[in-house]
Amino acid sequence: MPSRRRRLAAALCAGLLLAPAAQAWGPLGHSIVAALAQRHLSPAAEAEVERLLALEHVTVLADVASWPDQIQDDPAEQALWKRTRKLHYVNFRGGPACDYVPPRDCRDGECVVGGLARYVAILRDRSQPDAARLEALKFVVHFVGDIHQPLHAGYRDDLGGNRYQVQFEGQGSNLHRVWDSGMLKTRGLDWKAYAARLDAEGPVALPPPIAPLDDPYAQWAEESCRITRDVYPSGHAVGPRYVEAELPVAERQLRLAGRRLAEVLNTALGK
Repeated sequence: MPSRRRRLAAALCAGLLLAPAAQAWGPLGHSIVAALAQRHLSPAAEAEVERLLALEHVTVLADVASWPDQIQDDPAEQALWKRTRKLHYVNFRGGPACDYVPPRDCRDGECVVGGLARYVAILRDRSQPDAARLEALKFVVHFVGDIHQPLHAGYRDDLGGNRYQVQFEGQGSNLHRVWDSGMLKTRGLDWKAYAARLDAEGPVALPPPIAPLDDPYAQWAEESCRITRDVYPSGHAVGPRYVEAELPVAERQLRLAGRRLAEVLNTALGK
């Protein structure tokens, strides 16, 4: 029996190691961010968004918000996934200060800060083919969500909380998954109702600029990184008190992402 238990434990550990990493926010969170942004597009930006989305026979940004994650499971998109998978996050290597240094933290633009700059430039370039601009739109919508998920801009060597095991709602999980979707699902709302709830709270106040940064995407990443310093629970247990304290933080990040995504699209696609 002991030998059998050891084999079972080894198999379970192997399964955990092979399990895919959790994605930032998950479909619920990404759809909320997209829906919040779409509610605040300028007429010109809204018309251009609708025109580009019509190429894929969809009408709202929430329909494409999770596509950059979904392509990892699409055999036809493996080359694109390999080119873009590092653009979903940024690893701060300078310690808990969370100071963004591009050559160290985003070498060759291979992080979410660089990814946003790259795809916003394509989106706003009217000389680009519509197919390229539609693809850029999907990445921009997704990456603005990613950069506001605190555990996608962390400094701990734990794969953004994926290696930090916790107990949540009576089951084993990890901290990334809890922030990705676990806490959000405790509201019991679908993305439309959740977005309406958050939008009803009114405009979210934007944080002051972080000197000496002159890159808004870098500032968003630093803000998220600084949140991670306080989200690791002691004792590896995520209970009602933790959710009560941290869910408002996650929801504020969703609101910030929605407002900022609207501003990015209004600037890139407006007249």
